[in-house]
Amino acid sequence: MTRTRRYLLSLGIVLVLLGIGTYKFVLRPEYAQLPVSASTGPHPKLPPPNATLMPTVNIARPVGWKDGEMPRAAKGLSVKAFAKGLNHPRWLYALPNGDVLVAETNSPNTDKTSFKNRIARAIQGLVGADVPSPNRIILLRDANSDGVAEEQSVFLDHLYSPFGMALIENTLYVANADSIWRFPYEAGQKSITAAGEKVVDLPSGYNHHWTKNLLASPDGKSLYVTIGSNSNAAENGLQAEEGRARIDKLDLSTGKLTPFATGLRNPNGMGWEPQSGALWAVVNERDEIGSDLVPDYLTSVKEGAFYGWPFSYYGGHVDTRVTPQNPALVASAIAPDYALGAHTASLGLLFAENSSLPAAWRNGAFIAQHGSWNRRPKSGYKVIFVPFLNGRPSGVPVDVLSGFLTPNQDRAHGRPVGLALDSTGALLVADDVGNAIWRVSDTQMEQALSGR
Repeated sequence: MTRTRRYLLSLGIVLVLLGIGTYKFVLRPEYAQLPVSASTGPHPKLPPPNATLMPTVNIARPVGWKDGEMPRAAKGLSVKAFAKGLNHPRWLYALPNGDVLVAETNSPNTDKTSFKNRIARAIQGLVGADVPSPNRIILLRDANSDGVAEEQSVFLDHLYSPFGMALIENTLYVANADSIWRFPYEAGQKSITAAGEKVVDLPSGYNHHWTKNLLASPDGKSLYVTIGSNSNAAENGLQAEEGRARIDKLDLSTGKLTPFATGLRNPNGMGWEPQSGALWAVVNERDEIGSDLVPDYLTSVKEGAFYGWPFSYYGGHVDTRVTPQNPALVASAIAPDYALGAHTASLGLLFAENSSLPAAWRNGAFIAQHGSWNRRPKSGYKVIFVPFLNGRPSGVPVDVLSGFLTPNQDRAHGRPVGLALDSTGALLVADDVGNAIWRVSDTQMEQALSGR
């Protein structure tokens, strides 16, 4: 064999190996080895990390909902559109008079500029998440209580990627991506035109996890504020995480913001568990160490507690990607109460005690799972119910609302996010890709309502 032929043969072998490597590590990086159920519950299975050359990407491109299409409700429940034709509705807040506020919002696009983040931005575009933020709050009113909001009006405009909302007496608090504002509110008004007042600045700058949620304390004296991390696993350095990955407590009398719990990568939904009165939250965990890691979770949130991020997950499971490490802090890390499945993107949380759904759905928590983009096969894309007993999760989660993915799972009609109850106690679900608010109700009550 001539030298030229040997060279061409060697080159051909190298190209074939490169092709195989590209297919293995880029096009098909890895698959989950465990079902989602294995990473669900109080004791999830946590296999060894499976870091790959390229992150797993398995997106569901949006196709929307055609006329007559809608998600699928569990047996005994009915679903219909409470409102349609919205613009990226992401978070919900029910006012005492029955009006429902909808934050039409998205990222302010102030994340750190990097090659990795450009790729992430392209992926967001493919899944319908990269749309300009409408920067406003819409009011929905179902004046005749028929389960459909016949009135829509712009309640607040010219905001900055608004998300969390909380009403305390006659003051409405709104969390923008960079600050908390307050506005005067009168019951029944369809819009607020009065100038708001800034209460406190929140960590922003470049803003990886931009959503800031709010929950009022039972006595109305404080606000609890979620602040997500500025990265996946502190790859931009620990200095960039100052004041982040935590839930803070805002004293409304002094305006002082102090850490309540830390080490929470991206907390979103919060709620007061009705039996214990404890604060609970759902948290999105880290990515890029395999389709089976790390489960998002639901947990009680203890004052002063540390939950691991970025140094570890689920207690003392060290993430070796993070440098420098902090063994002393890892030793203090609290393991979450209940896993919600790897990469499910669990965001919305609502305790069900005031729901009008059948009795089986009233002692526990509804959780909206926005759905994975980096797990093969996909996970989430539904609303689940986690039953509680004596103030703690008890049993396996049950699907409440599904059908957001097409049967082949290649496309997504929508993605569930925020949760609230309407004036009748029916469950409302914000669908930020389907641009709708879905209403889930007791089938028997719905039939009685339609026949009245």
